[in-house]
Amino acid sequence: MTEMVRPIYRDPTATVDVRVADLLGRMTLDEKVAQLGSIWFSDLITDQAFDEVSASKLLVNGIGQVTRIGASSGLLPDQSALLINQIQRAVVERTRLGIPVLLHEEAVGGFTHRGATTFPQALGLAATWDPEIVAAVAGTIRVQMLAVGARLALAPVLDVARDPRWGRVEETYGESPELCARLGVAYVGALQTSDLKSGVACAAKHF
Repeated sequence: MTEMVRPIYRDPTATVDVRVADLLGRMTLDEKVAQLGSIWFSDLITDQAFDEVSASKLLVNGIGQVTRIGASSGLLPDQSALLINQIQRAVVERTRLGIPVLLHEEAVGGFTHRGATTFPQALGLAATWDPEIVAAVAGTIRVQMLAVGARLALAPVLDVARDPRWGRVEETYGESPELCARLGVAYVGALQTSDLKSGVACAAKHF
């Protein structure tokens, strides 16, 4: 009986650089392109349940991200977690390379999900001039996102608000570059932590 050899990219004892190089060397162009894309979770749902048939067609080459279950549905946290687990299982077990997806969610004024904590928008938090408060808020967001399997936050907004006509001014930390920097560092540090195994990745935006 021949023993199956685990590919290097699946070996947790190998370095990240080695694993990435091995995985990229195995990927087809279609699989690489798929990792650059995203799909709305609603495209994988029929009659409010996970659609295996749609998933088998849409995720044949894997997918980089799944878009905002919490921000675009009324699902409770346990329902959301069940759904992302079903999506992950379909991708990991039924695609050639089994690359997990990233579930991204909105998280500027709290994790945008039914049942999650709502905080003041970033501009309100900035009025405190207190990085520790911002870090505490981000820490709570991290716990709540991890509970449903969301590993990428579409936050924080780090642009400096110089024009009040911009529609996202309330999502910024205001007009002070120093304050934006200090509070941005506090948010990112608390959300990502020093080890992304227990953290949520940040997507710094909107510039």
